[in-house]
Amino acid sequence: MDVELILAIDCSYSIDSHEFELQKTGLAEAFRHPAVLAAIRAGELGSIGVTLVEWSGADTQVTVVPWILVTDAASATALANRIEAAPRMTRDGATSISSMISYGVDLFGANRLVGTRRVIDISADGRNNTGHKIRAVAPLARVAGVTVNGLAILNEVPTLKFYFEKYVIVGDGAFAMEAQDYDHYAAAILRKLIREIGNPAIS
Repeated sequence: MDVELILAIDCSYSIDSHEFELQKTGLAEAFRHPAVLAAIRAGELGSIGVTLVEWSGADTQVTVVPWILVTDAASATALANRIEAAPRMTRDGATSISSMISYGVDLFGANRLVGTRRVIDISADGRNNTGHKIRAVAPLARVAGVTVNGLAILNEVPTLKFYFEKYVIVGDGAFAMEAQDYDHYAAAILRKLIREIGNPAIS
């Protein structure tokens, strides 16, 4: 497949139930959008593998939608429906982006898929504040051939995108984008997925 993609949504203390739902709804709407389907079809192999992970503190990462192969409108809609229906399964916790990266790298190793690229798509509204230091973990993703991209939600930390660019994103074609708040999440994640599924190096 063209891309193995982990969608990692923030479920830390700072995320209330409404903000959690906006993340899920935004992702679901994106996979129902014709532009995302067009990006998938435009790939050399025309298929991607996707999984959804909820995360918060150092020991709290939960795969809530297992790996799904997406190749057409029906499979994209099936994924969207599963994302939308997913419950919040994490314990409340701090923000461990570093632990989410480590979890994601291991998740690729266990999925039996073969993708041209492996990407962790992390959405967050805060900096890494527990677990290993992000500067120690992010480079390990590069060694494993994994790209980490970030969507910085700026409702609490206006400079978060710069933090992502300096410390979090890593790997071939890595990039960070921003959403001013959760009400802008859907539009931002749509743009991000189109770029992520396509070739970010020429976007």
